[in-house]
Amino acid sequence: RVTFHNPPFNIYGPNTTPQLNKVVTAIEADPHLKVVVFDRDVPHFFLTHYDFVPPLTDTTRLPPGPTGLPQLPDMLVRISKAPVVSIASIRGRASGVGSELALASDMRFASRERALLSQFEIGAGFVPGGGPMARLPRLMGRGRALEVLLTGNDIDGELAERYGYVNRALPDAELDAFVDAMARRIAGFDKQAIADIKVLVNLNSLPPNDQVGAEWAAFLRSVKRPAAQQRISQLLQMGLQTNPDVEKRLPDYTGKLGESSR
Repeated sequence: RVTFHNPPFNIYGPNTTPQLNKVVTAIEADPHLKVVVFDRDVPHFFLTHYDFVPPLTDTTRLPPGPTGLPQLPDMLVRISKAPVVSIASIRGRASGVGSELALASDMRFASRERALLSQFEIGAGFVPGGGPMARLPRLMGRGRALEVLLTGNDIDGELAERYGYVNRALPDAELDAFVDAMARRIAGFDKQAIADIKVLVNLNSLPPNDQVGAEWAAFLRSVKRPAAQQRISQLLQMGLQTNPDVEKRLPDYTGKLGESSR
C-alpha cells in the first residue's frame, strides 16, 4: 500500500519525484510483491496537480529515468509495465498528476460520493504532461477523452465509471473493503502468471513510451508560454495552493480566467 501524504492538498512537485521513484523502484525489485494499492490520507485530495511555486528548472534539471524518459513520465510508464498489479483507490480530488497516476495504474476504483477526477490543465493554458492524451482515448474513446481534456471539468465517480475513466464507482463506505478484498484475492495467485498476463494485456492496450514522452515535451513547451504563465499567476493570486476552496473547486476558478476578454 502506498499512501499519499503531503498535506494540505497532496500537491505533486519536484521534491515528490525522488520519493515516488523510490516507491516505483521498490515495486519493480521486490520478488514477492504481487499487488500495490495507491490511496491517500489527506482529506478531500487523492493526489493533485504539479507544484507551480518552485522554478521550472527544479523539474527540467532532473535526469532521465531508466526508460530514458523524463522522471514523471518514466515512473508512470514503469508503474504500468511493472510485474505487479497496481490499483488506484480514489477518494477525493485526482487532478493533473493524480489523474495521470490513476490512469497509469492497472485498475482504478472510485468513491461514488467523494471522488473527483480531472485534467484541469486546459483551464490554466497548458497541455497535460503525464500521458492522458495517450491513455484516455484507449479507455473511453476519442470523443469522451476530448471532453475531459478540453473542458477541464470535474468527473465524479458515477460519470467516471460510465465513461470508463475508472473500473467501478462504489459507495464510499464500501470502497476500502472492496479494494482490499480484490487486492488480497489477486495477491493469492501465482506471481509469474500475474506478470505474464500483464505483459500480454499491455501489448494490446498501453501506448508506446514515446507517445507518453511527447506529452511531457508538450507540457514543458506550453507551460513556458506567456499566456500560460499569465493564467497560472492569476490562479496563484486567487489562492491556488493556499486557499482550500480554490483547490477543491479548481475547474470553477479556471473557468473565471479571461472572462473579461470574452
